[in-house]
Amino acid sequence: MANCVFCKIVAGEIPADKLYEDNCVLAFLDIAPINKGHTLVVPREHFFGITAVPAEIQARMMQVGARLGAALLRAVGADGFNLILSNGACAGQVVQHVHLHVIPRFPDDGISLPARSVPYEDDNEKREIIDRIRNRMAPHA
Repeated sequence: MANCVFCKIVAGEIPADKLYEDNCVLAFLDIAPINKGHTLVVPREHFFGITAVPAEIQARMMQVGARLGAALLRAVGADGFNLILSNGACAGQVVQHVHLHVIPRFPDDGISLPARSVPYEDDNEKREIIDRIRNRMAPHA
């Protein structure tokens, strides 16, 4: 896409601190890191959200994310890491090109996940939601 900042990074039109690349994905440091070493994994092809990404590219994003997470543990002395993918603006997706955040974590870094917990009204409500989800799952998923 012409105005997509991540597509411009993939094309080499905008510089980035690249950490990994192959024919499927590119990983680079986030310009506004939550913690030092915060990395983004993006598919080379433009996809708005994860539901449009082919399964093999989804798998590669996660494989690379996990490898980067392990590297971050050693490289920045983190105690853990988060893999976060926000799908849609209300979920926190700022750049409209699907991307996986790999965020190194430290015991006192001030980040708290999950933000909250929402209980079901009762077992009937939970069962209805379960049924709706199961009915809408693609047969190949």
